[in-house]
Amino acid sequence: MQAARLHEYTDEMSTALSIDETDRPTVTDPTSLVVEIDGAGWCQTDNHVIEGMWAEYVPQELPMTLGHENAGTVVEVGDGVTTVSEGEQIICHPVRTCGVCRACRLGEDMYCENLAFPGLSTDGGFAEYLLTNERSVIALPDGVDPAEIAPHADAGITAYHAAKKATDALVPGSTAVIIGIGGLGHIGVQCLAAMSAATLVAVDIKGEALDLADRLGADHTVNSGEEDLVSAIDSLTDGRGATQVLDFVGSDETTGIGPDITVPGGDHHVVGYGGHVHQPSQTLVDGELAYRGTLVGRYTELQELVALVERGDVELHTSHYPLDEINTVAEKLEHGEIEGRAVITPNA
Repeated sequence: MQAARLHEYTDEMSTALSIDETDRPTVTDPTSLVVEIDGAGWCQTDNHVIEGMWAEYVPQELPMTLGHENAGTVVEVGDGVTTVSEGEQIICHPVRTCGVCRACRLGEDMYCENLAFPGLSTDGGFAEYLLTNERSVIALPDGVDPAEIAPHADAGITAYHAAKKATDALVPGSTAVIIGIGGLGHIGVQCLAAMSAATLVAVDIKGEALDLADRLGADHTVNSGEEDLVSAIDSLTDGRGATQVLDFVGSDETTGIGPDITVPGGDHHVVGYGGHVHQPSQTLVDGELAYRGTLVGRYTELQELVALVERGDVELHTSHYPLDEINTVAEKLEHGEIEGRAVITPNA
């Protein structure tokens, strides 16, 4: 089969991955299965993997096939698989988990002690076929296109996970600020609109991104490249500030503004990453401000998100690319030239 593989870390996206001929995976144990990939979403994390940013956090043996937002059709199952069968269309939770460690027993999939992360620590879905296991797959409802829903496997579940945590503190009359209306942020706006009665303020530096947020349910939009964000939030909230901030950028600038736009006792959810959190400890103490990280989400949360998609509450804005254009996608995303999510379709 063909697979897009990383042979060495690089900052040059135009030649980052090579299309190699590799062996098609087969089932390895009773609970494993093989998926024919209909769609695999490209994520900013893929750029970071190429750059070597993840090497110190997860074991990586190169060459490795990238791709952690995967959906497709089951083509082979182990003898012990009972919840899906050959021919069914599925979406994969990003990680393969053991099911028996304490984290798994608690439902905290991302903390599994025996976790395998396709596309980050083992071969992923930028290929014609993917090896996974029964614990990671969710059968798709009729009428849901695997190529369209694939980015929800990471981008969607991550945005949903952050929105779900934020919703716990959002009551009618409160305000949520969503910073960065890109591939994840546009999902976050929809999740908050579907699950809370708060006033939603979308923030970006691009007019087209703010137009999208407006269409997807934001109550107000702020172009932070043209107006002062602190003053804008102050005006929109009558000086109170936001109860919850969802930061899909995660730069030094966006994390730094948290204390200036958040109510006492509020939360700043860091979803995007690459920057740092630099705050005096007294700032956190005085305002009881909490910075909360967001690491993908639980298997059950992906099920919940699929339900929102089926109901029509959450939609993705995607563009599709064949496998041989994968470096073009990497380069486009690096330069901020992709709106919504890019999806690789190896078998189209």
